[in-house]
Amino acid sequence: MTPKIQRLAMVGIVLALVGIVAFNLGLGALSVSRTAGAGEAPSSYAPVDIKEAFRETMSRMKGAKAEVMQRQKELLEERYDQADRPAKGVTMTGGKPVQEGVRVNLPEGMTWQELAAMKPEEIREQGVFPKGFLPLPHPNHGEGGMVFPKFHLDEVKKQEGRDLTRFDLEFDLPDHFLPEFPAPLFLTTRPDLGDVSQGKLVTIMNYYELFNGILNPKQLDGLRLLVTPFPQQQFNQTEDRRTEEPSRGVVCFECHANGHTNASTHLVGDIRPQEFRHRIDTPSLRGVNIQRLFGSQRALKSVEDFTEFEQRAAYFDGDPVIAQKKGVNVLDRGSQVHAMAELQELLDFPPAPKLNVFGKLDASQATESELRGQKAFFGNGQCSTCHAPPYYTDNLMHNLKVERFYKPHMINGRMASADGPIKTFPLRGIKDSPTYLHDGRLPTLDDTVEFFNLVLELKLGEQDKKDLVAFMRQL
Repeated sequence: MTPKIQRLAMVGIVLALVGIVAFNLGLGALSVSRTAGAGEAPSSYAPVDIKEAFRETMSRMKGAKAEVMQRQKELLEERYDQADRPAKGVTMTGGKPVQEGVRVNLPEGMTWQELAAMKPEEIREQGVFPKGFLPLPHPNHGEGGMVFPKFHLDEVKKQEGRDLTRFDLEFDLPDHFLPEFPAPLFLTTRPDLGDVSQGKLVTIMNYYELFNGILNPKQLDGLRLLVTPFPQQQFNQTEDRRTEEPSRGVVCFECHANGHTNASTHLVGDIRPQEFRHRIDTPSLRGVNIQRLFGSQRALKSVEDFTEFEQRAAYFDGDPVIAQKKGVNVLDRGSQVHAMAELQELLDFPPAPKLNVFGKLDASQATESELRGQKAFFGNGQCSTCHAPPYYTDNLMHNLKVERFYKPHMINGRMASADGPIKTFPLRGIKDSPTYLHDGRLPTLDDTVEFFNLVLELKLGEQDKKDLVAFMRQL
């Protein structure tokens, strides 16, 4: 073969490859969509090649924002009593008042006692399952993505100049239902220090001065990575973002503020199609060292796996295709991942002065109501079946089959149907972590007691319910 023929052959091969790639990209552009149109099957992939100019996208979504937020506002008003009504003398670890009372609204003419006396199939057929017990949709479920409470947006902008404000939507739940901010931070290695955050939100601007001399160099570097911004689905430098200006991204402690939670929300990355994805109520990282299940449906078995998974996939809705475009941060497993995981495993539960070394109440310090609540917790409430002391988890998953109480239907873009098995979250420090359940559908501990009383068909008395709440506030 002559050199000229060889060159022609190489050109032909290159053109053929380009043609194949272009053809495949063309098919992808035609078939991929976040939500399927009429007659289309839903896709697992989000669009990669955005056809609409960014300014047009922003203008369109800004224009729709008021309607989107009004729709969610009406849903919350229909579901809940959202009044700021704190419990007398009951605060979170840092001093923020704890909200009291059942806030889920009952169907008209119904009482909790009457509802609890009905069978699941009766509740389902009569359509009287409380709407506040149904899955809670994302503020804009069809769009999804990370959304942060305003107090977090303000503090990050003040400290770092990063603006995490989305132009298309806002956080939806009232501040008085959310965890205290910034939350106290406790270390298993230095319990003598108490709150090592000194009342500050830990960020890239202050982590070194706060923790140098308390953490070893490896742990300190792990913390640095946990407060370093990395690109994410809605916060990146491409045209497919939801901030006006290109963004450096978000940090792990954006949702898990001070290693706890600020109730930031998102949609899980491991379910498709979009309407079946669960809203996330960000879980606390306190006590993560005693946990053995991680991720939405708990497929991950170590904090190292979860840390790596978050960066590679969850930051980008579980889509490695768009992750590459937006700047996926591939962490080194042997150093970076390990350092981040080690730091997370130092995050301790808050002090519980009324608990003894077995995780139960010290009778000499507890009130009569708290002691009765403990008896109900381990007795007719059946709570300890899943929430075993001292940390009040069994590190397993359980399917409550809540769907037996209602017929599948759409709620603001969220399909209310079977949730499947969900992890048993630890109850240590639970008063610091409203709202409750995996999607935050329950505003107070009183709501959780009513929810489980109904769903588990316990038929608890009114005094038992009050006492259970009193007990859980001491965990």
